[in-house]
Amino acid sequence: MAERKIRVLIAKPGLDGHDRGAKIVARALRDAGFEVIYSGLHQTPEQVVATAIQEDVDAVGLSVLSGAHNHLFGRVLELLKEKGADDIVVFGGGIIPPDDIAALKALGVKEIFTPGTSTQAIIMFVREHIRPTDAVS
Repeated sequence: MAERKIRVLIAKPGLDGHDRGAKIVARALRDAGFEVIYSGLHQTPEQVVATAIQEDVDAVGLSVLSGAHNHLFGRVLELLKEKGADDIVVFGGGIIPPDDIAALKALGVKEIFTPGTSTQAIIMFVREHIRPTDAVS
């Protein structure tokens, strides 16, 4: 049986309209061989979680530059748990202060990438920490 490709949703929750970094990460992950779904701008946490479940993703990468990261990341994690999908790995990036990074990780965010992180570091993280949920023949 061959393993299926890792599926990653890159999402832009909240009112933040800056998506250049999210698109760069999405393309880098796609070019590295992962299946990538990009949500587009201005998604609610409910929309992000619904898409994650509908698309059967293994991970959700959240991009937040608006300063609302604590609320948005927390709400996505809460909704994934409510829907029985808390096996989906959540990671993210944005302009997030170090104290908030520690708090987000304590909530269950697997990793946070700040500005200047190389796409290779994100690709390596996905390869090392995320596994497909099932195999296909």
